[in-house]
Amino acid sequence: MTLLPIWTIGLLVLLIYVLLLLGLGTAHRIRPASPLRLRASDIVVNRSQGVLQITGRLTIHNPHRRMEVFVPEIRLAPTLLGRGCLAGVTIVSRITPEHADAPARTDGYWAAYIVKGHRSTTARIDLTISGGQDLAALLDTLWLEVHWLNYGPFGRLWRRDGILISLHRPEPVAPAAAPWRNGEHCQMLALGTHLLGVLDDPIAVLQTYATPHLKPGDVLTIGETPLAVMQGRYHHPDTVTPSPLARLLCRAFHPTSSLATACGLQSLIDLVGPARVLNAWVLGSLLKLLGQKGWFYRLAGDQARLIDDVTGTTPPYDQTIVLGPEDAQHFCRDAAAVLGVDVAVVDVNDLGRVKVLAASAGCDQALLQRALRPNPAGNADERTPLVLVRPA
Repeated sequence: MTLLPIWTIGLLVLLIYVLLLLGLGTAHRIRPASPLRLRASDIVVNRSQGVLQITGRLTIHNPHRRMEVFVPEIRLAPTLLGRGCLAGVTIVSRITPEHADAPARTDGYWAAYIVKGHRSTTARIDLTISGGQDLAALLDTLWLEVHWLNYGPFGRLWRRDGILISLHRPEPVAPAAAPWRNGEHCQMLALGTHLLGVLDDPIAVLQTYATPHLKPGDVLTIGETPLAVMQGRYHHPDTVTPSPLARLLCRAFHPTSSLATACGLQSLIDLVGPARVLNAWVLGSLLKLLGQKGWFYRLAGDQARLIDDVTGTTPPYDQTIVLGPEDAQHFCRDAAAVLGVDVAVVDVNDLGRVKVLAASAGCDQALLQRALRPNPAGNADERTPLVLVRPA
């Protein structure tokens, strides 16, 4: 029996690997996916004695050039978060289509509608919350989930989009009462905000809560997760379809990793592609055998470290998968120009790990490493996503 030369076996293995990558890439490109995008706007909260009235609009946009997508079903699923027992509080919701070419039914029924390519349609939302005189003091946040069906060439897909509507906004801390902490040749001030969501403008949030305290030379930091949720970079696991690759490779990660679940790892695959994830895992595993750790995350890209799986963030985002922020460098540049101080996006934990993801030009990153190592923002539900750092 004649054995094949080593180089021939190597070429065969390489060929099989390349064909595997091509197959994974093709399967990823043709996976079921809908082009429709949903966005909330014009949210208004009106308060009267014992009642809250919330109105707004949902826009459904189809960016595809020619694909037509049906929306046969859509419904609202509101959840209230409060600062006490909500047993006596009731909420009634209604969604009314505002299609330009089809009048809404008076009985509230959502008739199946086709969103044509490069077109949009809107729907009005109305919610009434009642249950006593102290609603303003009791309620904190409305988490409004939109459950809607997309139907088209890709099949039948349920979508689940969450919109956070703040019902309580704390007053910014007065400069005289600011609880500054002393650090290593610096001072830190953790700034509380309302619970942030996709309806918030990130730079406006920084202006509202930080402007009264800013002085020349300060550096204002924001956590990567709060910025990501304001950018709408989160999704419910229900909307993720794990591939066989995700189900297999997720078992190789430490149980505490956000990539240790099939949906968490599939979220990374959806961002960077299956070929990159598989290559990172193969090369990372080989290098780990040689004593070189952490190469999977380097090869898979920054998002591999930044994804927060379920329970990784504060409620109600603890039921979603939160991705890393997008265009963080541009955000820092624009925010610094508006505020007049350096701005940085950071990832900090209770273990003393500080990673500066992006910063405005000239930002003193050594200062941030010293100041943020004790994690002044906290890792629980403190709602202090902003930390102002001032050189001593």
